[in-house]
This record gives sequence, structure tokens and C-alpha cells, in this order.
Amino acid sequence: MMPLRNVHFRIVGLTLAAFVLAFSLSAKNAKQPNIIYILADDLGYGDISMFGQEHFKTPNIDRIAKEGIRFTQHYSGSTVCAPSRSCLMTGLHTGHTPIRGNFEIKPEGQKPMPAETVTVAELLEKEGYVTGAFGKWGLGFPGSEGDPMNQGFDAFFGYNCQRIAHNYYPYHLWEDENKLILTGNEGRGEGIYAPEMIQERTLEFIEANRDEPFFCYVPHVIPHAEMFAPESYMERFRGKFLPEKNYEGTDDGPGFRNGPYGSQPDSHAAFVAMVTMLDDHVGQILDKVDELGIADNTIILFTSDNGPHMEGGADPEYFDSNGPLRGHKRDLYEGGIRVPLLARWPGKIKVGSKTDHVSAFWDFLPTVCDLAGIEMPKGIDGVSFAPTLLRSGKQQEHSFLYWAFHERGGRVAVRKGDWKLVKYNVDKDPQAKWELYDLSKDVGESKDVATRYPEIVRELSSLAVGAEVPSPIEKFQFLRPLN
Repeated sequence: MMPLRNVHFRIVGLTLAAFVLAFSLSAKNAKQPNIIYILADDLGYGDISMFGQEHFKTPNIDRIAKEGIRFTQHYSGSTVCAPSRSCLMTGLHTGHTPIRGNFEIKPEGQKPMPAETVTVAELLEKEGYVTGAFGKWGLGFPGSEGDPMNQGFDAFFGYNCQRIAHNYYPYHLWEDENKLILTGNEGRGEGIYAPEMIQERTLEFIEANRDEPFFCYVPHVIPHAEMFAPESYMERFRGKFLPEKNYEGTDDGPGFRNGPYGSQPDSHAAFVAMVTMLDDHVGQILDKVDELGIADNTIILFTSDNGPHMEGGADPEYFDSNGPLRGHKRDLYEGGIRVPLLARWPGKIKVGSKTDHVSAFWDFLPTVCDLAGIEMPKGIDGVSFAPTLLRSGKQQEHSFLYWAFHERGGRVAVRKGDWKLVKYNVDKDPQAKWELYDLSKDVGESKDVATRYPEIVRELSSLAVGAEVPSPIEKFQFLRPLN
């Protein structure tokens, strides 16, 4: 039998060890910031007032920049939804990331990321973060290896499928692995506007995890078509953006609420109503973090997955949604891929600052690794922009950026320094010409100077050829060396 004195010291020792362990964990967690990443859907570079929108205001989105930093040369992962999100999650550009297009799986969902894919959520989850995603997924059908619950998220609420996310009064949403039937939307019912329910769950997640490090990924569905908003928002703007645009869509039949967009006679008012709701939701997240007293340990980032769309009644020309940029969603000109990025972290990020550092979606993963003190995965394309956020250390610059879009004949773009190289119809026309633009003088990409600088065309085109490798999902190999 152990002597009583030894038992006493053993208990004290175990208690002390437990205390030291708890203290070290709490100290570590105190250094790890909460991360909230808000991703708008098809919001253009010029769709927020901080970046030039004059038709309406986005005060809460602007507030992030006013209380933090805005990036003027930030790029989405791709020019459409799924590959852009794949770049964000993996730290890989579209020549390397597994999902490179919006590939459908029937009856619901998209082709899944492979099980071996390393996502930013998995990295954070292993580090002790609670991880949640709220909104639109699009990287793997329900139950697949690409399902968010199999890619590092502890909680998910929203649309698994991009096609079903076209409609704002869906028949169901997903809650973790469970299908939640929305009885209020049965038939042609409009009892539940999905973004409102998703926002409620977002705020609940933040509040429930206030005392431990969390990653809250908010891939919002607004302002993707269809052009629908609750009447409480519509009545504020109806008749104020004339002449209105009438869109005749699908209001019944077999395709109803399964992809096709519903009709909207007041498309301009609906767009402003939707962006206003998005702005309100951003404000609610900012207020929640402030009310909980966790703002000083929470970084909030806001951006968009690609340029403005022209579907379902959307009218980017009326609202000048791409600002000074050329192109829209599905283009690899600046208007299709340059997006606003705003970040706030009180006490860490300088208030009202601005940077022209060139960055892209695949930089998010290494930035998170830096901020959370996580070992960086090998073989990624991203460059951490933590030094720019925190004004500490030297900011590494990209040697070049690369995009490939595997639809509409195939499109490729490369940016190196201020030079931007673009080619369309890559897989249809072997003789398709490269276009070259000097963004320092021509951000609108109106003057093709390829014939004037053939050596730069050769240099950047060789980078494009070397950047593309076969995808584990689709075997894309359409680039050829320049003749």
C-alpha cells in the first residue's frame, strides 16, 4: 500500500500538471485568433460603396475597411463558384486545385474534392479550432468525401448544392449530415427565405464558441441569381431604380426551384435589396463579435467569389458593378476575377489602411497558418499576406498568378508584376492569340500590347504551360507551348 504522504504528493503533482496543461492550452488558444471569413456570391468589384458604388450604400461592409484594411489588388480563385472555393480551401490555384469547374452530380451536388485533399478547415480543426460553414458549399455532394463534414468542418448549415442554391425559397437545406425539410416553402410557398435562416445559425455558432478558438466560414449566397428578397426589403427600393428590368423566369413546372431562376419584374430593386440584406448580415456579425467582447481576438475578412453575374435579371451595366474593370463572371479579364478584400482585427490591423499588395484566394490558407501558428503544408501555391495585415516582417510577393477556366472554349490568364496575359478558346483553337495588358497603365484592359512586347508574351505563356497539371477530377491538359 502506498504511504499516505506519497499519495498526497502524487495528487498534488497530478493536480499541478493538469493546471499547467490547462494553462498552457488556454495561453495557446489566447494567441490563436478566431477567424471569420465572409464570402459574397457574385458581388462585383464595384458593388460596395468603398470601391465606388454610387447607386446604393454598403455601410457595414465599408465598416470593415474603415476599422481595418482594404486590398485593392485581390483576386478570386476562379471566375465561377466551385473552383474559386476550391482554391480558397486548398491554397492551390486552378492549375493545381482538384475542383476546376462547376461539375454537376445528380440529383444534388457537385463532384467532390478527393478525400486526401488538405483544407484550411482540416488544418484548423487539428489545431483545436471549432470549425463551421454556413451558406453554400459546392465541393462535394451530400455524404461524399467532399462533403463539408468530411473536409474539416464540425458544423455545416446551408446549401450543399450550387444548383439548388440558385433559389432562395428552397424545399430543404442541410444541417450537418441531415436534410432539413422547409415545410413553409412547400409547393410555391415562401415561408422561409433561406439566407435569413442561415444567418441565424451563423450568429448562434459564433456565440456558442465565444470561449474557444473558432473558424466561421460564411459562403453567403447573396447576390447570386435569382433576384429575390423578402418584401420588407423590396418595398424600400421598388420604383427607385428606373427604368426597371423585367425578368421572366421559371415559376412552376418540373424545373421549379431546382436551378432555373424565378421571374422578377423589379430586378434592379431586388438586387439593391439583396445587397442591402448582405450588408445587414455583415453588420450583425460585426456587432455580435463586439457584443461578446471577442473583437480583439477575432479577424474578420470579407470578399467575393468572382465578378458580377448577368443572370436571372441581374444588370451589372446599370449598377457599374465591375467599376473600371473589363469583363464579368466567366471572364478572366479583371472584371471576372478581381474582387474586394477587406479585413478587420482591432489592435492588430491598422485602422483605415489600404494596400496594393497583389494577392489571391490561394493565399488565405498560408495566411491562416501564419496567424494561428500552424505549420505550413508543402506544395501550396499561396503566399501568406499576414505581414501586410499586421505590418510585421517582409511581405513576400508572388512570382506570378495563374488562372484557367475550363468552360466556354477554355480560358487562361497569367499575371506577373503589372503584366497580364490572357488567352481565350484555348482548347478549340490551337492558333488562338495571346493578349497582353499593362495593368499599371490600363486596368480596364483596353489596349492589347502583345505585338509590341513578344518577349514578355513568351515569358508569361511559358509560365502558363508549366502551371497546369492534370486534375484528379477531370484530366485537363489543353495548354501547348507558344509557337
